[in-house]
Amino acid sequence: MMMDPAYGAIGTEDADSGDVQKNNFAELRADATPHSQERRVNNDPRAKQQKQQKNNQPRRDRRDVHGWVVLDKPIGMTSTQAVAVVKRLFQAKRAGHAGTLDPLASGGLPIALGEATKTVPFVMDGRKRYRFTVCWGEERDTDDIEGQPTATSHQRPTREAILALLPRFTGVIEQVPPRYSAIKVQGERAYDLARDGEVVELAPRPVEIHHLSLVDQPDNDRAVFEAECGKGTYVRALARDMGRILGAFGHICALRRTLVGPFGENDMIPLDQLEALCHRAASGEGSLADALLPVETALDDIPALAVTRADAARLHRGQAVLLRGRDAPTCSGTVYVTVAGRLLALAEVGNGEIIPKRVFNLTGLTASTGRNERN
Repeated sequence: MMMDPAYGAIGTEDADSGDVQKNNFAELRADATPHSQERRVNNDPRAKQQKQQKNNQPRRDRRDVHGWVVLDKPIGMTSTQAVAVVKRLFQAKRAGHAGTLDPLASGGLPIALGEATKTVPFVMDGRKRYRFTVCWGEERDTDDIEGQPTATSHQRPTREAILALLPRFTGVIEQVPPRYSAIKVQGERAYDLARDGEVVELAPRPVEIHHLSLVDQPDNDRAVFEAECGKGTYVRALARDMGRILGAFGHICALRRTLVGPFGENDMIPLDQLEALCHRAASGEGSLADALLPVETALDDIPALAVTRADAARLHRGQAVLLRGRDAPTCSGTVYVTVAGRLLALAEVGNGEIIPKRVFNLTGLTASTGRNERN
């Protein structure tokens, strides 16, 4: 997980994007009600009355909504909360996100609605780009602004020293994940062990950083970087390791995610704009479809294969289709199949046939036609 220009935001990385973040601990603890307290609540007649009133309230009808909303997540909101808000605004039956972003980070949080949830892995496996600020002078146990200082230094790195260091953190490198991460150690989450005061030793592992650059030095205490990296990279660890080598120590103090797979900043929509659009749509002044990107946007790096309606009918039933004739496609591997320009299935092509793996049913609300043209 990774980065942000707003001073005071915190970091998550791609690896963190698949993790339950330490920043969510308070929320998780608040949701975990002790059994004794739960029993007291259940025996409280007022609680029973409130529960009965809640059950008597009419439930909003959920509907089929299919597509992607790339939320420009504000600082202070968890990824789980963001998904719940978007799901409520669209009254969608199903929703999920493609990569956790810490509450103290902002930027792109791709939220999949309906059948788009079937394409989430393709987004999570894509590259991520972050802008992040490192504060020099302190290393912290969480490697970000929320932790406690574990080492300090009065030394501050020069621009020349930072630039000379960057090549060492570009390409495939060995990285030790932060102690506060969701990696399991003998069946326990590392962040649980660290939070209980146990010494957590995590083994280094290879990660790939495609690009790392110094963007700005607002003052001697801060440096702003941009990084584009592959799955499993921890930006917090990147800041920690650079600080150690430079002798200045450091931690992430701001983070913004600007790219997740095929989704960039041009695809993002701030929460207030999304809410305003949904309210206008509810009053008949617009369409929720305008906020959606097509399901197949997540499949930009996968070849598309058009089939006839007859073949589409077989694939929709889960049956393989033979590739025949001189016009038969010569591609192999994973493809997404379309019929009359409409997404039908994810399939594997090989041995002269198309084998459906995931079939899409896009009945309901989908993206506006114009949203198929990317900005």
